[in-house]
Amino acid sequence: MTELSKGPSDRFKGAPLTSFAGPRDVRAVPTRRLAALAKDIRTFLIEKVCAPGGHLGPNLGMVELTIALHRVFDSPRDAIIFDTGHQAYVHKILTGRAAGFDRLRQGGGLSGYPSPEESVHDWCANSHASASLSYADGLARAHELRGHRDRSVVAVIGDGAMTGGMAWEALNNIGVSRRPVVVVLNDNGRSYAPTAGALADHLHTLKQSGAHISTFDRTRPPNLFTQLGFVYLGPVDGHDSGALQSILDQARLLRRPVLVHAVTVKGWGFGPAEGDEADCLHAVGIVDAVTGRPALTVGPPAVTWTTVFGKALLEVADERDDVVAITASMLRPTGLYPMAVKYPDRVFDVGIAEQHAVTSAAGLALGGFHPVVALYSTFLTRAVDQVLMDVALHRLPVTFVLDRAGITGPDGASHHGMWDTSLLSMVPGMHIAVPRDNGQLRPLLREAIAHDAGPSAVRFPKGTAGPNIEALRRTGGVDVLSESGIFDVLLVSYGPLAEQCMEAATRLTEHGIGVSVVDPRWVTPVAPELLDLAARHRLVITVEDSSRNGGLGSVLAQRLRDHGVTTPVHNLGLPCAFLSHGARKALLTEAGLSAEQIASAALRARAGKPLAHATSTDGSPT
Repeated sequence: MTELSKGPSDRFKGAPLTSFAGPRDVRAVPTRRLAALAKDIRTFLIEKVCAPGGHLGPNLGMVELTIALHRVFDSPRDAIIFDTGHQAYVHKILTGRAAGFDRLRQGGGLSGYPSPEESVHDWCANSHASASLSYADGLARAHELRGHRDRSVVAVIGDGAMTGGMAWEALNNIGVSRRPVVVVLNDNGRSYAPTAGALADHLHTLKQSGAHISTFDRTRPPNLFTQLGFVYLGPVDGHDSGALQSILDQARLLRRPVLVHAVTVKGWGFGPAEGDEADCLHAVGIVDAVTGRPALTVGPPAVTWTTVFGKALLEVADERDDVVAITASMLRPTGLYPMAVKYPDRVFDVGIAEQHAVTSAAGLALGGFHPVVALYSTFLTRAVDQVLMDVALHRLPVTFVLDRAGITGPDGASHHGMWDTSLLSMVPGMHIAVPRDNGQLRPLLREAIAHDAGPSAVRFPKGTAGPNIEALRRTGGVDVLSESGIFDVLLVSYGPLAEQCMEAATRLTEHGIGVSVVDPRWVTPVAPELLDLAARHRLVITVEDSSRNGGLGSVLAQRLRDHGVTTPVHNLGLPCAFLSHGARKALLTEAGLSAEQIASAALRARAGKPLAHATSTDGSPT
């Protein structure tokens, strides 16, 4: 199903997509066969992405545009940079990586984002939105300094990513540079959800007035982009290969900053995606390649952390009309949709603009509300200055809910939520909660929102939680999950690794070692009862699904030193490295966080031996 349509004089007569070695092969395809090529690529994407899961909708809408880019520009001599890199699957197919889609986003397999380690056609491993234009500006400056005046730099950015402030900082510089930077605005009217804000209205006006033209008209009235110094070309039908190639040729020949406005349809060519108003099958798990529906599972559907949070927040919103919510273009993925349906005037989607989201929340708090800012953990890192200086400095009651914390699995280095605790634990007055299971998420969220003397945060991982683990007792704010009569090893379990810690404790007791397992629930402030427990044991082992460097265990170790507690502390967590994509369980094991490895680390520490921590990407110990 992935073979090209045959023709008597075609160079790729009957060849599969895996025969494409690079852009030269794309340029060799006769014009009359481009529609067939696009159809075959879509068939290939549907087959390959629906099986393991991945970003389907964004790539289905990028097929003709990516083909045209590689027929007009000479990659990698001309740099093509994809913003929010999950739209680069077609680019990977056309640059010789189609065979790798059998292991898409699997350990050791093809990344779901651009990767310089995979190909010289991938300039950077970007996947956070709004960064491509700044990369392009810097590359164009580098080409100029090196005398490479015959090279172009192309940045492909969606209208959703264009709402990010960083994109406008870059446009401000590129527009006056006179350098050959081509910004291709892939306008499908949405990111996860319909694009919000004044930019969306402006683009809609341009589409209405332009009616899909593909030539440069000097008589047209100015628009936002021309006022910034760009030549504006478009709007052009993003699924018309001939029109796209023509307009991109014009852009290349102008040798100055140009914005090409391409209008596409997310999920184009796959009925279930085109008709999916929720997110156009943006990111899918394992789904049926015909219906687009999730694969059938045995038994009741699993309850995700995100779903539990969404219901819990709605319960609080029912009780308190001062509770409002903010997200950055992720209404459904972060669980805010139920509250938005019931209280549309109290839920705000500010577009892909995390910095603005945080400081806007600060403004709401100044006005007497308690904002809940729901973001993926990896995206909060973009707004650390705002958390520190705009929220915490003013001791404002803002609650940050961080989904996808810790190892996220197949999305890889840019999406693992492993930095938030190291950053947030340094923020004065920040209270950080880490629920071990769904049963603890509800009460901890309530406690966080009830805290009105400063900021708070609640973090939880991607996917479904394991079984609820009941505490034997609670002392202060600390849950004691298990204990023996001998105060030997104290296992301090932060968050969802409690199940592994409980199993590790069982293994240690089989060696005659007394073990207590505790869940602090709150990382900061450190409960006095946790300090007392640590002082009564001979050894403390902390376990966390976040970076060991400056992480949760480090906070406890420092606090123990401050209080003169001399009990040795050993921290187990994620190495200070950019971890690759793969299954969550496998990546946790690589980091030494399986139950067996936790028990082994405790035995080594008890015997006075160094712990065999994971190593960083350059091989140095972490």
